[in-house]
Amino acid sequence: MTSQDLIGQRIKTVRRQRGLSQAQLAHPELSDSYVSLIESGKRTPTSAVLELLAVKLDCSLTYLVNGVTAEQMHDLELSLRYAEMALVNGEVAEARRRYAELLENGSLAGLPAMRQQAEYGYALAVEACGDLDEAIDVLSRLRDSGDDAVADERSVAVVLALSRCHRERGRLGDAVRVGEEALLGPRRPAWNDGLVELGATLLLAYIVRGDLMRARQFAAELVAAAEMLGSPRATVAACWNAAIVAEHTGHGEEALQLIERALAVQSENGEPRNLARVRTESAILRLRVRPGEAEASRDVLLRAHSELAETSASTVDLARCDLDLAKAEIMLGHPEKAVEYARRGVDRLDDRTAALRAETRLMLANALLLASKQDEAAAELAAAEELLQRVPASRKTAAGWATVARVLGDLHEDEASVTAYHRALAGAGL
Repeated sequence: MTSQDLIGQRIKTVRRQRGLSQAQLAHPELSDSYVSLIESGKRTPTSAVLELLAVKLDCSLTYLVNGVTAEQMHDLELSLRYAEMALVNGEVAEARRRYAELLENGSLAGLPAMRQQAEYGYALAVEACGDLDEAIDVLSRLRDSGDDAVADERSVAVVLALSRCHRERGRLGDAVRVGEEALLGPRRPAWNDGLVELGATLLLAYIVRGDLMRARQFAAELVAAAEMLGSPRATVAACWNAAIVAEHTGHGEEALQLIERALAVQSENGEPRNLARVRTESAILRLRVRPGEAEASRDVLLRAHSELAETSASTVDLARCDLDLAKAEIMLGHPEKAVEYARRGVDRLDDRTAALRAETRLMLANALLLASKQDEAAAELAAAEELLQRVPASRKTAAGWATVARVLGDLHEDEASVTAYHRALAGAGL
């Protein structure tokens, strides 16, 4: 049923509740035949006519247009704002609950734009909770709805989130297909900030899939698009992800130049949480490219962690920074300090973020082993293995199984180490 039909039905319902005929409602400004056409959904009333009918029916214009009273609209907008705040503040379970309650509210039926906004927020909250399959279902419906209420920017955001969820789920072909259909289809759109961010997500899918040549080519195109646009948002997205591509393809110094450019632009124009994220990426890239500067990288990570803690960063952001700090301390020869950071990261996460929790437990197992605490290392390794078994096979899980195999070898568990190596090869598609 179209919004035009719904408006006509509401006018008819309220008219009957008021005990008016079509002729009485119409007189003297309108004809009764025109009112009949409006009520049957065959004519779309102008804004002026709707305002007139609202006055004659003694009801709010908001109700005729959206099916809710002004008070109900205020409550819905407030509920949506609280859900969005919970999501931004990293309270993902609370955000999921609030969005679900909104979507169960029948009043949203006549508010397609608000419903789309709530569904998109719900998908992001579900993704943050680790339920990628449900997030993919919701985002796929949003993308395919074809509803005019979805603005172009929101459509791009939906596709971006869908591609990211497919990537994290290990469905790399779907992640690439979704991104390429939006960016590189027969009617290729002109670049804007949102499309550059979508392209950055596509870059990461290329990397995880192992398509490094394509990633390298597309990264150059993305940086050129950002330069053409000249916007801080596009520049940060393009340079940040192009830096990751450069490092993966053996161009370490180029990677550092790109991430430093992203950091400089974000420092001048961005909000604090994203600034801390870019700073974290710059530190971990420097740690890999220039291992001799591990102490300086560690200090940058400490600054980023402090910045994250002062913002609305999620526990996932903080746990990732804990993980990076543990890596830095291991490179500095401080396994006990690495254990401290890795434990803190594990404690921040639950099994809804199984992949990251597995990675953090593996780091903890490695740090414990280096600290000569073999029994504790073995226990953490077993917990990481259990988590990895629940995560879909991908190159990331393959790397996890390779780490398991190495640590098992150090623990002289040779047979189990061979099994883990086989799982690593299977995850890499070999």
